[in-house]
Amino acid sequence: MYIRTETERLIIRPLQLNDFYSWKKSFESRFPSRHSYDEGKIDTSEWTEDWFESVVRKQQELAKIDQTYVFNAFLKEGGDHIGIIDISTLLRKEFQWGRVGYTIHNQYWGRGYGKEAVQEAFKLAFTELAFHRIEAHINVDNKASFRLAESVGMEYECTRKGFIYEFDEWTDNLVYYINCT
Repeated sequence: MYIRTETERLIIRPLQLNDFYSWKKSFESRFPSRHSYDEGKIDTSEWTEDWFESVVRKQQELAKIDQTYVFNAFLKEGGDHIGIIDISTLLRKEFQWGRVGYTIHNQYWGRGYGKEAVQEAFKLAFTELAFHRIEAHINVDNKASFRLAESVGMEYECTRKGFIYEFDEWTDNLVYYINCT
């Protein structure tokens, strides 16, 4: 399934094989980490076109089985890869329930791209992918993430205690949600 959409400044779509150089350059151009949830610069020395092809194929397979849809945000002007928004299926049937994750490369922060990209991904999730509810599971100290969630109309629902195993422990997560209107 190939789903593509555009905003005034962005193109939102799955990766294609010819995206390798733009995609790799965006990771290489990151600024140093600005906080604990910002990976900062990433070593891409082992990233090859063959490796990238396997990434693209895996993302296509995950979409085909309705597990995860990975959308990439590119600037219309210049074609730079600026980030990734993924929508994962939590439960279908009478729930139509998914989870969103998002990463905007830190060299593009502060320009509204995150809000623009996530809002557009939600449109795809609710129309093309037929989700009814999308949640974000956010670490309690990740202020940048819950600010973005709030800016796109997500509402705080609860704090789930010991919800996700990461950093060698069970961590609490804030749950934000948005329903299809």
